[in-house]
Amino acid sequence: MLLIVLLCVAGSILAAVCFCIFFDQAILTRRGTIYRVKTDKKQVVLTFDDGPSPEWTPKILDELKKEGIEALFFMIGHHVQKYPDIARRVAEEGHTIGNHGYAHSVILYYTPAEIEEEIKYTEHVIEKYTGQITKYFRPPKAWLSRSIKEKIRAMGYQTILWSLNSKDWVSFNHKAIVRYISGNIKSGDILLFHDSGNVISTEGGNRSQTVKTISLLARTLRDRGFEFVNIEELIHGNELV
Repeated sequence: MLLIVLLCVAGSILAAVCFCIFFDQAILTRRGTIYRVKTDKKQVVLTFDDGPSPEWTPKILDELKKEGIEALFFMIGHHVQKYPDIARRVAEEGHTIGNHGYAHSVILYYTPAEIEEEIKYTEHVIEKYTGQITKYFRPPKAWLSRSIKEKIRAMGYQTILWSLNSKDWVSFNHKAIVRYISGNIKSGDILLFHDSGNVISTEGGNRSQTVKTISLLARTLRDRGFEFVNIEELIHGNELV
C-alpha cells in the first residue's frame, strides 16, 4: 500500500514537472502586459530571472559584457539582500533591474495590501543596494489575474512577461537552446532566461548552459540581422502586441 502511495506521489510530481516544461503559463496571462512589441526592426531583449546568484550571475555578466549586451534582470529581494555586491555589479554594468518579488511567492493568492507590501519592500531593497528604482515587475511563475494587473499598474509599474521561453532551467545543452530560440525568434521578442535556481528552488542550480548560450546566441542572431537592445529601447515608440 505504501509503495502505491509513493508511486502516486512520484507520478504527480513528474506530471507537474512535465507540465511546467512543455506548457508556458505566461501564454494564459499575457493580456494586459508587455511581452512583445510590434516593430520592423529586428530587435530583441534578453531577460534573466531569480538572481542574483553568487555562482552564475557574475559569469553571465562576463558574457554579456563580451557581447556588449544590456539585459533586464528580474531580481528576488531576498537574494539581493544575500548577495548585494553582485546586485550592485549588475547595475554598475548598465543593466536594468526589475522587481521579481521578495521571496518568489505566487501573488495570485495575496490580498491587494499584501501585493503592495511585497512589491514595495522589494523595491526598497533593490534601491538600497543598487541605487536603481524599479519600474518593471515580473510576477513569479507568471501567475496573474486582471485585478492584480490593475493593482500593479496603479502602483506605477509595468508588468513584463516574455514571448519566448528558453527553457534553460530544464535544458542540458546550450546548442539545443540556441537552435530552439533561433528557430522561433521574431522581431520584438522578449526572451526569458534564468541566472539562478532549478526546477525545485530559486537558489543554486546549474546555469552553465545559460552561460554558454549567450555568446553562441549573440553570434547566431546577429548573423541573421538581429540586434540586442535594452528594454527601454524596445518598448519606446513601439506598439505593444
